[in-house]
Amino acid sequence: MSDDKSKSQGQDRERINVNQEYELRDWAKSLKTTPERLKEAVQAVGDRADKVREYLGERDKSGS
Repeated sequence: MSDDKSKSQGQDRERINVNQEYELRDWAKSLKTTPERLKEAVQAVGDRADKVREYLGERDKSGS
C-alpha cells in the first residue's frame, strides 16, 4: 500500500514508513538520528512515532 501524501495530519503523521525514502530521511532528521538507527527502532517497537521516540531516547540514555 502506498503512502497517501495528501494526508498531512492524523494517523498518517504518527506512523513512520521506513520503506519510503523521503519519509525515512525526514523522520531521521526530525529525530536527530541516522536512517539505520531509525529502521532499527521501527523494527524493535513498530512504526508509531511516539514509541520510536521513546525507544531512541532510552537508547541514548543507556549509551548504546
